[in-house]
Amino acid sequence: MVRDMTHGSPLKLILGFAVPMAIGNIFQQLYSMADTIIVGKFVGVNALAAVGSTGSLNFLILGFVLGICGGFTIPISQCFGAEDMKGMRRCVANAIYLSVAITGVLTVVTLLLTRQFLVWMRTPEDIFQGAYEYIIVIFGGMFATMLYNLLSGFLRALGDSRTPLLFLIVSSVVNIVLDLVFILLFHTGVAGAAWATVISQVFSGLLCLLFIRKRFPVLHLDREDMTLDTKVMARLAKNGIPMALQFSITAVGSIVIQTAVNTLGSAVVAAITAAGKVQNLVTQPMDSLGATAATYCGQNLGAQRVDRIHQGFRRFVAVATIYSLFCMAVVMLGGTTIALLFVDKTETVILDYVRQYLLWNGLFFIPLSWIFIFRNGLQGMGFGFSAMLAGICEMVARSLVAFTLVKPMGFAGACLSNPAAWVAADLLLIPMYFHVMKLLNKKYAVQKKPVTI
Repeated sequence: MVRDMTHGSPLKLILGFAVPMAIGNIFQQLYSMADTIIVGKFVGVNALAAVGSTGSLNFLILGFVLGICGGFTIPISQCFGAEDMKGMRRCVANAIYLSVAITGVLTVVTLLLTRQFLVWMRTPEDIFQGAYEYIIVIFGGMFATMLYNLLSGFLRALGDSRTPLLFLIVSSVVNIVLDLVFILLFHTGVAGAAWATVISQVFSGLLCLLFIRKRFPVLHLDREDMTLDTKVMARLAKNGIPMALQFSITAVGSIVIQTAVNTLGSAVVAAITAAGKVQNLVTQPMDSLGATAATYCGQNLGAQRVDRIHQGFRRFVAVATIYSLFCMAVVMLGGTTIALLFVDKTETVILDYVRQYLLWNGLFFIPLSWIFIFRNGLQGMGFGFSAMLAGICEMVARSLVAFTLVKPMGFAGACLSNPAAWVAADLLLIPMYFHVMKLLNKKYAVQKKPVTI
């Protein structure tokens, strides 16, 4: 379903778009959660730590892919808002060409360097082989990640957040079934969990492709649309590369802190893995609000409705703040209970680490939610470089924590890495947003129009 976000109540549009996407993102988390639950319960704590130790490396590479996909869809949403369907299809075609080339290069590079990456990260010896077996399959299946995220991004750029949700639900069920088959029936260990993830993502990507062919004629490409266009590619790269680098730069900070955490032993690695899964699950709607902000801002910028962008932002911040308070209560009151999905109740030391980690992170969920809103909103308005600078702020903050606090404070120091990064990013993003709004108001000299709540 195409959704025009340039007219109507901003709040209704935001919730109508974000809620299905949030549900979809939660199901997407089930990919990795299913791996973690089944691996932790049926293979053991060391296997759980092995999967968890690859998290920051995974985010470094696949985060780049996600950023590229998100950035490529911004010009598409802007063309849609401007009712330039020919330009939109030209963007779609050239986004596909760039995605194929980028995926090919990244796949070859990561397959060659994965083992060395794990060595550089000081992955503990007792989990090194399991970590390698897991991540090498994930990187080998990178095309699947690109396929789904690019095609679902096309749908969301046109306002359809419900269809990707349905496909994620189906593929999540497939992933869980395959996890059980590979691990319990074929005894493939952590590698089986990775294969289940890749196959499930291929499945969801193919569903998106079939749906576009049958239900979205506006995205069907003819020979003229498929012409290589260097100007269009430059526009796509201008939006995609900064967003991709923002993800990867943020991941560099995560790798630095992961390297420091690895020195604390596999029990701490397992605890942070479990706590991270709990946190990612409850905070997924924040990510969905951010993606909604990118589409909302992109469409309204294309329609030159800067007034609606600012009005919508106030609603975004209010919804994000309220939801952050809810998340804070969930992780503080029930976080360790949720963590029992991944860790046996007899692992009392690990569960205590989980409780401490979630406590410190939960206190800073409001600045975390604001990062998603302001970063994605700026990207949707075409200011991807600002988001990349915010990623640098996060990286620097995490690195400082790793170099100055983890060694003297141990696990407590590691707990402070995320809060420090989130606050640092907001200190840049919020002033940047108001600066960008001043620039856009001058550029378009909009006439204010009343907008309903």
